[in-house]
Formats: sequence, C-alpha cells, structure tokens
Amino acid sequence: MSGRPMLAMLLAAAAVLAAPQARAKDVVIHAGTMIDGTAAQPRRQVSIIIKDERIVGVQNGFVSPAGAEVIDLSAKTVLPGFIDVHDHISMGPDWSVLGRFTHNESDAVITAMRNARRDIEQGFTAVRDCGSGAIEAPALIRAIAAKQIIGPRIWSAMEPLSATGGHSDPQNGMRPEIHFEGRELSVIDGAETARKMVRQHHRDGAKLIKIMPSGGVGSIGDDPNHMTMTDDEMRAVTETAHEIGLKVAAHVHGNKAINHAVEAGVDSIDHGTYADATSYKLMKQHGTYLVPTLLVADWIYQTATKTPEKLPPTVAEKAIAVTPTMIGNAGRAYKAGVKIALGTDFTGLGDRNKAEEFALLVKAGLTPMDAILAGTRNAADLIGVPQDIGSIQPGRYADIVAVDGDPLADIAVLQRVGFVMKGGDVLKRDGVMQRMN
Repeated sequence: MSGRPMLAMLLAAAAVLAAPQARAKDVVIHAGTMIDGTAAQPRRQVSIIIKDERIVGVQNGFVSPAGAEVIDLSAKTVLPGFIDVHDHISMGPDWSVLGRFTHNESDAVITAMRNARRDIEQGFTAVRDCGSGAIEAPALIRAIAAKQIIGPRIWSAMEPLSATGGHSDPQNGMRPEIHFEGRELSVIDGAETARKMVRQHHRDGAKLIKIMPSGGVGSIGDDPNHMTMTDDEMRAVTETAHEIGLKVAAHVHGNKAINHAVEAGVDSIDHGTYADATSYKLMKQHGTYLVPTLLVADWIYQTATKTPEKLPPTVAEKAIAVTPTMIGNAGRAYKAGVKIALGTDFTGLGDRNKAEEFALLVKAGLTPMDAILAGTRNAADLIGVPQDIGSIQPGRYADIVAVDGDPLADIAVLQRVGFVMKGGDVLKRDGVMQRMN
C-alpha cells in the first residue's frame, strides 16, 4: 500500500479515537410492584436497569449501580407503556360534514401534534394509526423521532382503503359534482387497483394497511351490515401487503364481511360487532385478533342518545342500533378464546381518557390482567414488534408507565398515569409533563 492511502487511514483512525464518545445514559427504576406484560402475576420490589433507550436487565430487589440515575417508583405499580392499536392520530373534534370543507392538511398536522402529546399524557407510548392523510402522519413521525415534539411510536396506515361508496369514501352523502382531492388514495375498485394502492401506500411510508370491507357507523349513507368489498379485493390487499411486510387491519361490523375478511387473511378485525360463533372459530383458526374499540362505541352512543344533533345525518340512528352489541361481542369472543388487542378509535373526539378502554374490556368480561395484556403484550404482537415493545424485558425499549394503586383490584387507576418513560426519556413525572431536552 502506498504512503498516501496509509496516511489517510491513520488520520481517519486517529479522528475516531480522538472524537468525544457519547456517554451511555444509565438509569435504574425501583418498581414497588411490576406488571411486566409476560407473567400472570405481578412482581414485588424489582429493579429495571436501562442503558440509553433500552432495558438491559430486570433484577429482584432494589439495586443502585454506580453512576446510574435512580428513579424511585417503589410506592407505584409499574407497567409497560400502553399501546392503542386503533388510533386516528390526526382526527380532530370537528369531524362533521362541515369539517370536510373547513379543515385542510395543515389543520390536521396541528391536531396530530396535540393528539400525540395527549397519548403520552395518558400513558400510550405506541399507537397503530388506522387512518390519516398522506402528509400529517409522516411529518409527525419524523418530528417525534427527532425529539422535536412529544409523541408515541406510530405505525400509520395513512389513508384507509375502501370501495366506492364504502366507509372511507369522502364523497358519501355529498352532491355528485363535488370532488375531494386525494379521494383516489382511499377508494379502490377491483383487485388490480387494490394491489397498486397497497404498493403506493408502502412507497409513501405506510407501516400498516387499513381496509373497510363493511359499512360503518360514523359515515353517511352506508350500512354496517353490508359487505362493501369483494373477496378478490380483500385477498389482493392482504397478499400484497404481507409480501412486503405490512399487516392488514380491517374495519368490519357485519357478520358476512367479518368472516370473509378473516378468510382473506387480515391480521385484525376492528370493531367486529356482529361476529358469531362461526366468526370466532375462523378467527382462532387464522390467528386473527379482535380489536373491540369499546370507548368510541360508548362515546358515540352517549352522543347519539343525548345530543344527536352533533352527529352527521344517519349516524345517530346507526350508533343506537350497533353500539349495545359491541360490548357483548367482545365478551363472547374472549370467552371463545379469540385473541384480543386494545384499540380505542377515539383520539381527538372528546375529553375522555383513552385508558377507559381497559375498564370497558373488564366490563365486557375480561379479567383485569387480560385487559392489561390486551393493551401491552397482545397489542405489540399484533403490530408485529413484540421484541421491541409491550413488555418489561431485557432488549425492549424502555417504554414504561407507573400509577398509584393496584389496577388488578381497580382497573380505573390506569386512567391516572403519573409517570411515563419512552425510550429511556422521562416524559411525565409526578403527574407533570416534562419539557423536551
């Protein structure tokens, strides 16, 4: 080797050796009670050892390694960060028909920032965004990753996919000559269009695909009992998505659409209102999760019965018909052995706490521990990243929350999260949100 290349190599090596090395951030949490997302019973007096953004050890007793910051949660119950697998990160409180004409993508970005912060405040350190626009979700994800703003980890579907006249067709209920810009990104008709749209969403940054094989409750004119996508369209979506590493969530209410979506290979049935014993058998055979979304059901039912004028036309009537069935379905599916993951479908709609979903799952028949696992371990498995989130184990991100009291005795304590850590960064302490560094 000639002298000049050798000199360049030596100079480069010297620069690396001389450069200041970033000091690892060592933290230990003293947890009085720990529900780790894996065990059937809590553990008492445990130390969670963290280096930078990940957990490196979990030890019995309270230890204080030299040089480590000690966070004293010895009087608290410590859990993995909550996970909401049916979120709409850019949805705002004005979701009326008028809102389609008065709000744009910039408004959605501002709303998404607010919702992201509120997710953290309520203990949700990860969410599966089941529908937002092409602009707001990617911008939000980049800003959170750069620690410019506070927010959860986000797996976004961007625009949901539906057939013409289906639940996510923005022209439902509109005059025929009205055209919504971007509609072509959420409406598919035919298998070829379905395949192309999945690939385009993946190209544009989607980490999940959301489809609407049945009508919905919050939309105008469509019927929740009707199957609005064909088998060929659903299969085209799931096969294409799975080939490129994306999971598929299906908004479904009607029984026929539920069963056909499961057989088409979707990874989760979200809502699943009119599932029956056959549906549960199919879901168990295919390993399909049910995401009951009980909080949004309760909210829209309360709105429909008390202030129906706040809802778009036809929505109140559908909500009153559909909602009472949803909570019973969650309990029946659980008893049948269907896997349950927690999803709220609620972000931005009102002032209720998303962690109410845990209590609603218990009301439906889940044990408190299984409700917690639905919003931690099971949710991480559904997203596809149990090696990173959903439990307090070595190798996982240090996504950790803490509450006063015992959630196994009173599940409502999960609505009062006082401590939130995400990736080793303390974002909420003693009930107070912290400033970004």
